Amino acid sequence: MLSQLLTSKENEELEFKSSFGRETIETLVAFANAKGGRVVVGVKDNGDIVGVSLSPETPQQWINQVKASTSPSIIPEIEVIQHQGKDIAILWVPDYPVKPVSIKGKYLIRKHASNHVMSLEEIANEHLKTINLSWDFATDPNHTVKDISLEKVNRFVSLANDLRHHPITDDPLTVLRKFELIREQGITFGCFLMFCKQPTLMTTIDAGRFDSETIIKDSLTIRDDLFTEVEISLDFIRKHINKRFVFTGAAQREEVWEYPLEAVREIVLNMIVHRDYRATADSTIKIFQDRMEFFNPGQLPEGMSLEQIVSGNYASRPRNKQIAALFKEAGIIEKYGSGIKRVQQAMLHHEAKMPRFELTGNCFKVTLYPMNSAAGEGVNEGVNGGVNEGVNSLLKLIKENEGKRVPFLATALQTSEKNIERWLKQLRQTGIVEFRGAPKSGGYYIMTDDK
Repeated sequence: MLSQLLTSKENEELEFKSSFGRETIETLVAFANAKGGRVVVGVKDNGDIVGVSLSPETPQQWINQVKASTSPSIIPEIEVIQHQGKDIAILWVPDYPVKPVSIKGKYLIRKHASNHVMSLEEIANEHLKTINLSWDFATDPNHTVKDISLEKVNRFVSLANDLRHHPITDDPLTVLRKFELIREQGITFGCFLMFCKQPTLMTTIDAGRFDSETIIKDSLTIRDDLFTEVEISLDFIRKHINKRFVFTGAAQREEVWEYPLEAVREIVLNMIVHRDYRATADSTIKIFQDRMEFFNPGQLPEGMSLEQIVSGNYASRPRNKQIAALFKEAGIIEKYGSGIKRVQQAMLHHEAKMPRFELTGNCFKVTLYPMNSAAGEGVNEGVNGGVNEGVNSLLKLIKENEGKRVPFLATALQTSEKNIERWLKQLRQTGIVEFRGAPKSGGYYIMTDDK
């Protein structure tokens, strides 16, 4: 193993040190807060072997020094190896289960081939992950039960009881305790955000109707509890988008909105439930003549890419577990992690142009286009930079001829089977098309909302 380490360069899990000291302990702390790693003592940064002077007691002395300098204490494993007549010590720590680890109050994390001081947000996130909680579960030090509207709690109970076989019959404060929204220390952040009695800056949503990029026709600042904000946001959007009436021969005329309301609702819900309420920025809704833009503060969860989010190929990890759980309990969201997929399916159902999903700075941005815009400009242009006409032609063909296989699709579009397979891959990755049935007899279908 030593020869392999010595031929490696310093990286996320390996560092060389000429001697043991504070910097060695700092690196062990950075490894413990990341993926774990090894410090090879007695080797220069360039790989030159200088060795270290070791007595039989030295390894235990180093372990004690690391243990005394760190909180929570980490105990590295040490292996002493002789190489080219010199002693070399390899200190190893795993990805530590209790995080974050500090050295004399200093928190470090390993990124690429160097140690970085952790931000306050990183420190808080690591602590919450360790105790398997999200930020909204933490106790709010600035608000008490007096800041909560019990009437709003009762409204939540009423919504939840519409879905329950066994209705909730407890008083509002007992309900909050049973849902862990009140603890011995006080109310949680989630409790305050969902049931606040008075308007709060923490939940601000700025909504605007724009005649141009700089001219605002109408605006609204929304500061209320999260449940109420959903309806206020949707009311503002409905006020500023067009609708027409279609007469189908039925007793009542049919309303057709400029944007599919089910897609708009899913975006608003995702914006409110998954927002990073610790960020200084506010959520924003901008309505233009040719599009709507939604900005929401907060990076993607660690280890998750935009491509995974858009394709639906990920395990749901709500940023605000408590808020998401209560919205689900009230029947406002149906299941975790399906919002973007449902937006895509709604736009597909109405043959509208697919939305754009982007990361801009520390915000997640969604751009939604009206149904009268060109529907053939991309299944997922926010990720793939635009999809050609072949994909859109294939999408339309499958919708009109569900259950068909690649040879039929290739013949109908007068293209190669290889092109069809390539386009199908894109449609399947975005969760819009699926293969059903046996490999030799099945075919391709548009995915339904219940998938």
